[in-house]
Amino acid sequence: MTTPLAIFGTGGLGREIRVLVEQLNAHAPRFDLIGYYDDRPPQHPARLGLPYLGTAADLNATPAPLAVAVAVGNPAARAAVVARLTSGLLSFPALCHPAVAAAGYQHLQIGPGCLIQQGCILTTHVVLGRFVLLNLGCTVGHDAVLDDFASLMPHANVGGAARIGTGAYLGTNATVIQGIAVGAGAVVGAGAVVVRAVAPGATVVGVPAR
Repeated sequence: MTTPLAIFGTGGLGREIRVLVEQLNAHAPRFDLIGYYDDRPPQHPARLGLPYLGTAADLNATPAPLAVAVAVGNPAARAAVVARLTSGLLSFPALCHPAVAAAGYQHLQIGPGCLIQQGCILTTHVVLGRFVLLNLGCTVGHDAVLDDFASLMPHANVGGAARIGTGAYLGTNATVIQGIAVGAGAVVGAGAVVVRAVAPGATVVGVPAR
């Protein structure tokens, strides 16, 4: 049997997560995609390929159990959506592309609501908190910890034993070298290389990042 699943978020990431779910189903049928929710109606509904079903309030009113993928790229906005989804009938499975290695011997801990896209590499003893986003082609080294709602954009790289704080954002091709901490809510610009700790809420750019 497949599990009914809806996507919250009708933007580009929402459509990419629809692709991820279809890729999972092609590997082994797991989900019955029913449509999209968003607090803003979609600007281009024809692009979705599935019906728009309403807002967070409508989602909370679901009469039956429903899995939800929260496809919102901004960490703070994603956390705000999750805080509004309060129905006990909603669940938030982690979705990991079927080609991403996640064998038992890797000792990965992946929290609910995580979204792990195609081409990602997680090595060993990696910990992902709740609702972490790993976009296309990200790498996460041994013993790294990514706290709740951390977001890595395509081809971001996290070195071994690094820590990415709650709601931190790493832009496309950003790199955090081994053992470095990026504080909660910090932003690392695209292409930046982080070689020293980043304070909570700070924004850093460049090589090395400042």
